[in-house]
Amino acid sequence: MNWIELTAAIFGVISVWYARKERILVFPFGIINVAIYIYICFEARLYANAGINMAYLGSNIYGWYMWSRTGDDNQQLQIKRNTSTQKIFSWGAVGLIYASVFLLLRWANRNDAAYMASWLPWIDAFNTSFFLVATILMAVKKLENWQFWIIGNIVSIPIYLSQGLYFTSLQYTVFLVLAILGWREWKAKEKQNNDA
Repeated sequence: MNWIELTAAIFGVISVWYARKERILVFPFGIINVAIYIYICFEARLYANAGINMAYLGSNIYGWYMWSRTGDDNQQLQIKRNTSTQKIFSWGAVGLIYASVFLLLRWANRNDAAYMASWLPWIDAFNTSFFLVATILMAVKKLENWQFWIIGNIVSIPIYLSQGLYFTSLQYTVFLVLAILGWREWKAKEKQNNDA
C-alpha cells in the first residue's frame, strides 16, 4: 500500500499548498487526496478518520462551489474572521463531534464489532472533530480554519506513525508547516481586506 499512500500524500500536500495560497485548485487535488484516504483509513482501521475523509469529500465539493461563485456585487468570497458567536459555535461543534464520534467508536469496540474496532478511539475522535470543523471553516474562508488544522495535525503525526503509515505521518508534518504558513498569510490578507 506504500505507493497508494505516497500518491495520496502528494495530492494532499499539493492541495494544502493551494489552500495556503487561496487558490481554487485546493479542491480538485483535495478530492483526489481524500478519496484515496478513505480507502487507506479503512485498511488501517481508523474508521473515524475514514469518516472524516468522507466529510472532506463533501466539503471539498461545497468549498469548490463557494470559492468559485460570486455574490450579487460580483465579489468572490473573502477571508474573514469568525464572529464571537461563530467562535463559540466552532469550539462547541468540536466538543459535540468529539463526544459523538468517541461514543460511536467505543460502542463499536464494546459490542465486538470487529470490523469497526478503532485502534485509538479517543484520539481518532479528537482529530476527526478538529478536522471536520477546520474543513467547514475553510470552505467559507474563515481565518480560524488554520487553528483547527494546526491542532489536528499535531495530533495526527504520531497516530499515523504508530500505524506504520510513514508517508502519511510525513504528509501531516508538511501539513503542519503549511498550516502555520497559511495562518500567517491568510491573517495578512484578512487584515488587508479590512483596511481596503
